Amino acid sequence: MDTSSNRLSRSVTILGFFAACHSEGPQDSPTPPDPPDMAPMRAPSGLDARPTGQTCKAPPRPQLDTGVRLMPTFAAGTFSLPIDLRMAPGDKTTFYVAERAGRIRKIARGATMASDFLTLPAGTINSANEGGFLGFAFHPKWASGTREVFLSYTTFGGSTGMRSIIARVRSNDGGQTLDAATIDPLLTVEQPFTNHNGGGIAFGPDGLLYFGFGDGGGANDPQKTGQDRSTLLGKFIRLDINRAEAPLKYGIPPTNPYAAGGGRREIYAQGFRNPWRWSFDLATGDLWAGDVGQGRYEEIDVVRLGGNYGWSLREGAHCFPSGTMCQTLGLIDPVLEYPRSDGQSITGGYVYRGSSLPGLIGKFIFGDFETGNIWSLEDDGRGNVSKKLLAMVPAKSLASFGQDADGEVYALHIGAGSVSQLVAAAPPPASSVPERLSQTGCVDPRDIKQPAAALLPFTPIAELWSDGASKERYLALPDGAQITISGDGDFLFPRGTVLVKHFDRGGRRLETRLLIHHDDGIWAGYSYEWNDAQTDALLLPSGKTRDLGGGQTWQYPSRSQCNSCHTEAAGSALGPELAQLNSDRIYVETNRLANQLATWKHIGLFANPPSDSPTTLPRLPAPGQPDSGSLQDRARAYLHGNCSFCHRPNGGGRGDLDLRFETSLRDSKTCGTLAQIDTLGLPMARIIEPGQPERSVLLLRMRATDARRMPQIGTQLVDPDGTQRIADFISSLTACP
Repeated sequence: MDTSSNRLSRSVTILGFFAACHSEGPQDSPTPPDPPDMAPMRAPSGLDARPTGQTCKAPPRPQLDTGVRLMPTFAAGTFSLPIDLRMAPGDKTTFYVAERAGRIRKIARGATMASDFLTLPAGTINSANEGGFLGFAFHPKWASGTREVFLSYTTFGGSTGMRSIIARVRSNDGGQTLDAATIDPLLTVEQPFTNHNGGGIAFGPDGLLYFGFGDGGGANDPQKTGQDRSTLLGKFIRLDINRAEAPLKYGIPPTNPYAAGGGRREIYAQGFRNPWRWSFDLATGDLWAGDVGQGRYEEIDVVRLGGNYGWSLREGAHCFPSGTMCQTLGLIDPVLEYPRSDGQSITGGYVYRGSSLPGLIGKFIFGDFETGNIWSLEDDGRGNVSKKLLAMVPAKSLASFGQDADGEVYALHIGAGSVSQLVAAAPPPASSVPERLSQTGCVDPRDIKQPAAALLPFTPIAELWSDGASKERYLALPDGAQITISGDGDFLFPRGTVLVKHFDRGGRRLETRLLIHHDDGIWAGYSYEWNDAQTDALLLPSGKTRDLGGGQTWQYPSRSQCNSCHTEAAGSALGPELAQLNSDRIYVETNRLANQLATWKHIGLFANPPSDSPTTLPRLPAPGQPDSGSLQDRARAYLHGNCSFCHRPNGGGRGDLDLRFETSLRDSKTCGTLAQIDTLGLPMARIIEPGQPERSVLLLRMRATDARRMPQIGTQLVDPDGTQRIADFISSLTACP
């Protein structure tokens, strides 16, 4: 019999009442239901058996109504961190793929196994931050016997330990492989920081070699390289590699704008922040580039000889810094700019010249690394341009695009190690995700503020700050399916899993989010907005901001924004992991107090259950409980719960911070590390300055309320308790380890 008390027993609301000590900051919790008459009893497990009869099930992932889909060309794991794809001139059968760690692999069209084409010697590649093996280009006369390839990579050396290299390498076996012993660096540029390296390389239709440099890194173009003609940083350059002008190993094309003086003779165009991926139109020869923005706009440029594209006088078509006056005479506007609410790291692509998608012929295909959106550039013929969404891939995976000899376009998924082709899609079916929360099967149809019967509640130790809202979390696992615990303690959930999270403020429910692991292996997030009557919630098609009154708003994330935080590197599902769930909770069904991990193990949720007892397993300290750990540990647990999903290896966060709790402070690359993304106007600003929270960029960005704020999505209010804890931790440091 499903009584009211049974329904209430599955609600995390009562858990929030008993476990309020785990919350971060003031939480506006609704009035909890009355707890059981008897105090809960300590027990080895909170439940006797796993609930069955799951009604909260993962629907098929909705198809975008764009006429385009991504078809796998090479399966996940075929490559390791793929970052560039090419075909050799004269060969339509073989793909060549650069891997960031320093290798080119080749694979025939339709094959499943790749072989090595070039492996750079050990110790060559410095892949810190945005560095690595970044691109390559075949000599235009490869097919007629000039067996040369030109490489772009970052190596070690210089004041920051990083240099950009353009090098030539030859084949000694008729083009079957490249001989690493023949690598000959042609051009070396010192990098003042380890980001904004650019790195794209290609031959133009004129037979000359083009290369795109970023501004050298740091925030706000600290060395003003974008407009400095005496440096190659922040520039496109053009070289003639078929002749040499001593002491150079290349020639200077006589039509380069400063070939006769007035600036570096290699410069082709200037004013770029970080041109990440660019290409030549196979039909027109135009050079299309995506330039990554600072904090407000991403932009697309058609790069012309001698053009000035504005950085750092402007960001996009706007004076930089925002609100200032700037000289715009002679600056070229971007073809398109988009705000960072749409995406935060443009990935330039290709003008489509294939045959399988007739509607896209002549349109520039590009994307955004942070959101995973893939767009086409649309022109209405009257000078009005816009972007049209074509497809979506997991956030922080769209490292690059490729194009084959027939003009078809491919997406490179750096995390999955796969490649997909843009192809025509069948007409999409009706949306598979219910429009109303009451129709999802994830709530009790008689009282939709209560969970469906088979849902399991859980509570992480170090919660994500959500503008003071209280949260209830549930897990819906397909009957019989199990969770795998990865080597780093993340939970790998089976396909069909649904995670449910409710948000309440001031006693009213604002939002319910479903994070669904669809049958195609993709995780996707869906937001439901509760109505004023609190009787149901409607599915939102995109992001939304709601006025709560009193000058406060609530931000509903878009589906692409959900993927920006739920990264593949963090296991997609963020809260449930070994160290986060190694804590007690009340199970009202049985009136027991028990450890969550022990309970999940007892009822058979784990495919590889931990053999150790919870007392010896990793456990995060509760940030708000002084007796749960040292100040440093509690502060770092807070960073783990609020920042580490992006700031970890391959997590997609800019910079190379690692804010996972298990990473030592020494290895986190925070303490004493110079800020590279944004110095907030402070000279020699560091991520963490021991003893000086007022000069520590980590804290200042957490307390910012503008575009510099971290996290950038999902929160608009500063967490007073959490940020004070970080400030106290920084104040307690006397030196870096």
